[in-house]
Amino acid sequence: MNTNHQYDSAVLSCKEIFLHKAADYGTSWRVYRIISVVDQIYIKAKRIRTIQEKGEQRIGDDIVSEFKGILNYAIIGLIQLDIQDDTVEDLPLETVASLYEEKVTIAKALMMDKNHDYGEAWRSMSQESFVDLILAKLLRIKKILSNDGKTIMSEGIDANFYDIINYAVFALILS
Repeated sequence: MNTNHQYDSAVLSCKEIFLHKAADYGTSWRVYRIISVVDQIYIKAKRIRTIQEKGEQRIGDDIVSEFKGILNYAIIGLIQLDIQDDTVEDLPLETVASLYEEKVTIAKALMMDKNHDYGEAWRSMSQESFVDLILAKLLRIKKILSNDGKTIMSEGIDANFYDIINYAVFALILS
């Protein structure tokens, strides 16, 4: 089990989807405010949790594809945090690919540091826990947004998006 390789493989499958959709739709997601990105992730995480609890699903998209969507929306959230200019609605595909890679590189470095200190504890965790952790991070982001983006001593919105990315990767690796 090589975490470095598994991480890259999981992210690559997400990046391919992201870039193909960007080629098809452009960067239409640029109109999203952060709360809309949070809600998109919430919808996906809530669907996973509902499927886990009911033990069945009626829509064809599987749980793995939902985790990929969560990861990609978290990337969108991070990009949106960086680009404050709402008038820039369409980004060139090369720019999108570069921004995606930049965010993934930061997320992976964070994961590697935490992985060192926690000794890959995530490998013993359940998929249900990853969903719960993602939902908790979304609630934190919503609270930070309601506080005009200010925190007293807690991590900011970006840190929560990075954690969401890594939880999604862990779920993908273990699925």
